[in-house]
Amino acid sequence: MSRENGREPGEQGEQLALIRETVRETKAERAKPRTWRGAALAPRLPVARVLVDKGPVHLDKLWDYAVPAAMDAEAQPGVRVRVRFGAGTGKVREGRREGGGLLDGYLVERIPESDYRGPLAALAQVVSPEPVLSEPLLALCRAVADRYAGSLADVLQLALPPRNAKAEAARFPVPPPPPAAPAPASWSRYPAGPAFLEALARGDAPRAVWTALPGPHWPAELATAVAATLASGRGALVVMPDGRSAARVEAALTELIGSGRHTLLVAESGPEERYRRWLAIRRGAVRAVVGTRAAMYAPVADLGLVAIWDDGNGSHSEIHAPHPHARDVLLLRAVHEKAACLVGDVGRTVEATQLVENGWARSLAADREVVRRVAPLVRTVDETEEARDEAARAARLPSLAWQTARQALARGPVLVQVPRRGYVPRLACGRCREPARCRHCAGPLEAQSQGSALCCGWCGQAAPDWACPECGGTRLRAQIVGARRTAEELGRAFPGVPVRTSGRDHILETVPDLPALVVSTPGAEPLAEGAGYAAALLLDGWALLGRPDLRAGEEALRRWLGAAALVRGQAEGGTVVVIAEPTLRPVQALVRWDPVGHAVRELAERAELGFPPVSRMASVAGRAEDVAGLLAAAELPADAEVLGPVPVPVPDPGRPRRPGDPPPGEEWERVLVRVRPGRGGALAAALKAAQAARLVKREGQPLRVRVDPLDLG
Repeated sequence: MSRENGREPGEQGEQLALIRETVRETKAERAKPRTWRGAALAPRLPVARVLVDKGPVHLDKLWDYAVPAAMDAEAQPGVRVRVRFGAGTGKVREGRREGGGLLDGYLVERIPESDYRGPLAALAQVVSPEPVLSEPLLALCRAVADRYAGSLADVLQLALPPRNAKAEAARFPVPPPPPAAPAPASWSRYPAGPAFLEALARGDAPRAVWTALPGPHWPAELATAVAATLASGRGALVVMPDGRSAARVEAALTELIGSGRHTLLVAESGPEERYRRWLAIRRGAVRAVVGTRAAMYAPVADLGLVAIWDDGNGSHSEIHAPHPHARDVLLLRAVHEKAACLVGDVGRTVEATQLVENGWARSLAADREVVRRVAPLVRTVDETEEARDEAARAARLPSLAWQTARQALARGPVLVQVPRRGYVPRLACGRCREPARCRHCAGPLEAQSQGSALCCGWCGQAAPDWACPECGGTRLRAQIVGARRTAEELGRAFPGVPVRTSGRDHILETVPDLPALVVSTPGAEPLAEGAGYAAALLLDGWALLGRPDLRAGEEALRRWLGAAALVRGQAEGGTVVVIAEPTLRPVQALVRWDPVGHAVRELAERAELGFPPVSRMASVAGRAEDVAGLLAAAELPADAEVLGPVPVPVPDPGRPRRPGDPPPGEEWERVLVRVRPGRGGALAAALKAAQAARLVKREGQPLRVRVDPLDLG
């Protein structure tokens, strides 16, 4: 192109001059400080992407807000904020407007500009400059929400404790240096135990399913695994089913490595103290955490080990939406953060067995010779023999159980496990066996103590003049005998022997190593000081095995093993008597002390039938038309199999309403959707998208969607 005096000739020169002028004007415009309603915005990254703390799945998105210049320093990713949420305020990235009001939220990231072309509302407030939502925690919560077809906001409500300003002002000491690698100690009883500890101390990420030996050593063994991880300079997280077991592991850890390197994270600590301990974890003041279910989200820095104890315990399943299970959350953390994983129990769940069968983890168990040496002797009594036994009429104890208890009381305390609490929680007509119910609310009548008047277990009204509406009979018989009635009967059968009870209303922590009968419900068994219980009696096995549930046998064996593990070994005279049908598989597994074999056979049977964990399932419950509409709208995987619908039982009138019950006056149906392994994510995504579409269109009534439900009944 030719030039004249440095100018472009003709029309092309005019176009280039116009372009240059436009560029200069654009740069000048960008140089001006941006404002919102007259207030200057942050000069750099003026747009904040906010997750609003609102649970419905159709709002499970990031929303764009402007960052005022005055909040620029504090409005950093991870902090808590408050935002205006409604028409004319914050817009979702697709440009939709929803809801209204001032809501809490979390600032996820800062970006240069929004793809929404309208005006953005500004952040209303930075609640605290503490960055509570880190990138690893956000990624974990997103993975949990996706797995369970829930919203990210719901998961964050479970993961992040409520703020406490006083706790945020606390200062935390510098953490002590890592401890030395511990000695294997009782881990040497397991062939692969010392190698597992060495791998943790080296900084490796071994994965193991640990079947612990009965006895008092497992808290110290868990503490040793944590200490080995700390020795590598990494953090550790242990999730326990309840505060009592967490306190035992925490005490063992303190004895092993001292204080200052770990903390206990349980609800009993109170909101302020719990948040203070959580902040100590987030700021790196402690590197090891022992806690209950909510601790599975603890923001441990440089996580090297996640461990869970008694993963079959129902306490590990979250009662709030989206109902995640602690075991699955910890497995996700192990994968995302490349940490070691330890799933431990004196028994073995089918889910843990699947981890071994598919090669994800290795089995960590003792040899059979060691098991036989430390486990108690287990004997069985058939329930039909109990009915014919004259001695059983005095205290519901067959002759074998009575003799075992009498001999053991000469050496120490005897544990008696009863499946039901209370006195006589279930009564029936003595003539026609019709259940005795309250005439006011149809609730079950029960006796609170010997000689007391009958009262309703639901509404509490007395029924002194009860008569059977079917046959007119006035005599009653016990359908189920509770722990208090059992304690009363045992007191008469063993005069002069102290009888203690432990249950939901009052749980004993320990009992002295003295002759006594300790009557307990499952999970509330106190520890016996010294060598342990001299014997244990496991009563009413039919009440556990007869539950109409896929996991009835597995759950019965888990509860029996938990009680029997507190008894002295066979070499020290420890004996366990279980009153149940001897030929049943869970009873035989207890006699042989073979929880692994029982779990392997259970897994094989479920594989043949296509039941979890071999398959992935989701439960959808609600009104029949709503369930059908959701399934029709959901883009389910091609291989999805729909089972049902079946009616959801209507709760009896007067009974307190429980989560998942149909609303009063409504009839619900439930379907199960089953897919093969590897398709669970697609199933959850399809159900979540269909739920979101229904909420946006305001179609029908709410549905209850649960992925991987524990109870398929």
